[in-house]
Amino acid sequence: MDKTLIKGVHLLQLMVESARPWTVSGLSKALGLQGSNVHRTLQTWCALGVVAQSEKTGEYHCTLKLFEWGCKVAGCFDVRRLAREHLLQLAHTSQETIHLSVLEGAEIVYLDKIDSPQPVRAYSEVGGRAPAHCVATGKALLAYGDLRALDHLPNPLPCPTSKTIGSLEKLKAELVRIRACGYATNFEEWREGVHGLGAVIFDASGVAVAAVGLSAPASRMGDERVRQLGQLVWETAQKITRALGGRVQQDS
Repeated sequence: MDKTLIKGVHLLQLMVESARPWTVSGLSKALGLQGSNVHRTLQTWCALGVVAQSEKTGEYHCTLKLFEWGCKVAGCFDVRRLAREHLLQLAHTSQETIHLSVLEGAEIVYLDKIDSPQPVRAYSEVGGRAPAHCVATGKALLAYGDLRALDHLPNPLPCPTSKTIGSLEKLKAELVRIRACGYATNFEEWREGVHGLGAVIFDASGVAVAAVGLSAPASRMGDERVRQLGQLVWETAQKITRALGGRVQQDS
C-alpha cells in the first residue's frame, strides 16, 4: 500500500469530519505527523482544488470539490432518484423520519433522508454510517443480500446498547425471521429510545440494492403501530422495486 497516500487521505478525512479550518501545527499534532509532511500534503490537496488556504488566517479548509465529487457518485445510484417520491409519500403518511440506505461492508450508508415534522424525532444524516447489524435497513439488506456480506462482520458483534444482537449466530436467526416477515426491526439496538423498520429494494436482476427505513422514538412505536408502519415500509420498498424494473415480493 502507498503509505503516503493513506496519510494524505486520513488528513483529508479529519478535515472533512471536523468541519472546521485547520492549521499545519494543529493537523500535525492531531495526526502525529511532522509539520513538513503535513504542509506538503496540504499543498498537494490545494493544487488539486480539494483544499484551500485562507489568506487572512493561513488556515486550511475543504472546498466544495468534495461535495461535487460526492454528488456525482450519489448520482450514479438511480435508486436514489427513483425512490424520492415514494419516500416523500411514506414520510407524509407516517409523519416519521424516513431513510434510503445502501450496504457497504459491515455498515450502511444513508443515501437520502426525510426528517419527521414532529418535534421529537430520530437523528441521522445523509452520508452518515451505522453498523449494519444494529439498524433495520442494515439487517434487511443482510437478510436478502449475498451471504458473503456476513464475512465483513466481527464476531462477537459490537453492541452499542444492551439490546443489540451480539453474536453472528443470533444475527443469522434474526435474518431468517426477517425473510419470513418481509421487513426488519430495530428496537433500541443502535440508539436507546429509538425504534426502526426497514425493507429491501430489488433491482431488475433481483439484487437487493438498497433499503427503505423508518425511525421514530420508541414512545411512539407500540406493537400495533410497528405492524402498521412495517407494512407501509414494505409496500414502499415494493413500489421502488417496481420503479427499478425489479420483481416484487409476495405480500408480507
